[in-house]
Amino acid sequence: MTDETVIEIRNAEVFLGGKTVLHDFNWQVKAGEHWFILGANGAGKTTLVKVLMGYAWPVFGAEVRVLGARYGAVNLSELRRNIAWVSPFMQRWTSGGWNALQLVISGLDGTLGLFRDYRPGERDKALEIMDRLGCAQLAEQHIDAMSSGEQVKILICRALMHNPELMLLDEACVHLDLKSRELLLETIDALARRENTPTIIFITQRIDDLLPVFSRGMILKAGRIVVQGAREAILSEENLFRAYDMPVKLKTNSAGRIWPVLE
Repeated sequence: MTDETVIEIRNAEVFLGGKTVLHDFNWQVKAGEHWFILGANGAGKTTLVKVLMGYAWPVFGAEVRVLGARYGAVNLSELRRNIAWVSPFMQRWTSGGWNALQLVISGLDGTLGLFRDYRPGERDKALEIMDRLGCAQLAEQHIDAMSSGEQVKILICRALMHNPELMLLDEACVHLDLKSRELLLETIDALARRENTPTIIFITQRIDDLLPVFSRGMILKAGRIVVQGAREAILSEENLFRAYDMPVKLKTNSAGRIWPVLE
C-alpha cells in the first residue's frame, strides 16, 4: 500500500429530485485499500456511485478528487477509462448476440458489445483475464445464455481490460441465488488479494456479502455516514441497529464472514 489518495470527497451535499440525498459527506480512500459501502435501500449508495463517476455533482463548496483529478478541472470521459464500474443492472444492455469474449474486449472501447474486429493481442489479453477469474470456458458462449453470476463475472473481466486503477462493484450480488453469490464472492476475494489489483469499492445492502478482504468500510443511512473506518470497529450490533433500525445479533464463522441473526 502507498500513501497515494485514490478518492477524496470533502464537504459534499448532493441535491437530486428537489431534496438532499447526500449530507455533509467526507471520505478518503488510499491506494491499495479495499472498502465496503453498506446501507439499506435509500441510504445513498447509488448517489455516491454517481458522484464518483461524475454523473451527479455536489453543491458549490464541495471538493471531489478521484485518482488525483479534481472534478470540475478534468476531462471526465478520459478519467472514467481508469474507473471500472461493474453493476448487474448493466446486464439489461448486454443482449445483442455478443459472446463473452466480444463483451470482454469491448471494455477497451467503453461499449457493451464489440462493433469491430479484434486487434492483435486483444483476444489473448481477454482470455488471460477470463482465465484469471475462472471463466475462460465461457469465451464463445452468448451472454443471454449465461446465468446472472456468470454475466457479472464477464462484466468484471470487461472492466479489467483497460487496467483500471479503481473498481466500483455496485450491488454485484443483488440478483444471485445462494450458490451463484458464493461463487462470485470467491472470485472477488481472489481478485482483491492479487498483487497490483485495482483499489476496490464493494457496495451492498447485505451484511453477509462483506468479505474479510474488505478491511475498511462505511455504513450509510438516509444519505449520511453512520460510521466509517476499520472493519472490526464499525461492524457492530449497535452500528447496524443505527443503520437498519432493527436489533440484530452478529454471528462470525471461522473464515471471518459475518451473518446477521434476528432474535
